[in-house]
Amino acid sequence: MSGGAICDVKDGVATIELDDGKVNVMSAAMLGEIGAALDRAEAGAEIAVLRSARSGIFSAGFDLKVFASGDAGQSLEMVRAGAELALRLLSFPLPVIGVMQGHAFPMGTFLLLGCDVRLGARGPYRMGLNEVAIGIAPPTFAIELARSRLHPAWLSRTVTLGEMYEPDEALAAGLLDRVVAPDQVDATLQEIITALRGIHRASHVTAKTRLRRPAIEAMRGAIDRELTLSAYQASNPMRSAVLMPRP
Repeated sequence: MSGGAICDVKDGVATIELDDGKVNVMSAAMLGEIGAALDRAEAGAEIAVLRSARSGIFSAGFDLKVFASGDAGQSLEMVRAGAELALRLLSFPLPVIGVMQGHAFPMGTFLLLGCDVRLGARGPYRMGLNEVAIGIAPPTFAIELARSRLHPAWLSRTVTLGEMYEPDEALAAGLLDRVVAPDQVDATLQEIITALRGIHRASHVTAKTRLRRPAIEAMRGAIDRELTLSAYQASNPMRSAVLMPRP
């Protein structure tokens, strides 16, 4: 298929499946489709589930070809769209469950970090902030998002050393909340949905806002400060030197 995000609302649950037909690269267009899916979820659901329809991959992250092109305007459009989407998830007025059943490279990890409950399948999958390993300094919005969820020692390792973690390590780090065998994911997801149906929605929104206000404000400030064209160009002069993955 050539789409990006499909939203299906059933029995109060909006299931948003990522599927670009390949590895769910987070282009500006893909990020826009996820945003539109969240609009539908917000308008007609009580709980949202974010997962991938692609086997073994949640998302390959931002489109590195855009970075390598040297077009600062296109790179900025993509990064800002990702930042705004991650911020929206962190403050979303519905409980959001993120399901990781494959690799989640940085922008994929950012989306999962914005979810309220993060469920992972045990397997040879990696997630984290590996930007420094490919020639990119993690943006401040992403660092602040990760700071709000990760344990400090693990945060330092992934941000400054580019370490990526398989599910059980990700659980210890604070990147995930639960890790189960692959064949238990759907049953566990239903258990989580059942539990979330029992919470008071207005109280959930208030609690989320109070708890996450420092992270939300820090992310908002970082986006407004760093993700303008002049600031982006000044802080990323070597962006086109990003190391592309080997085939």
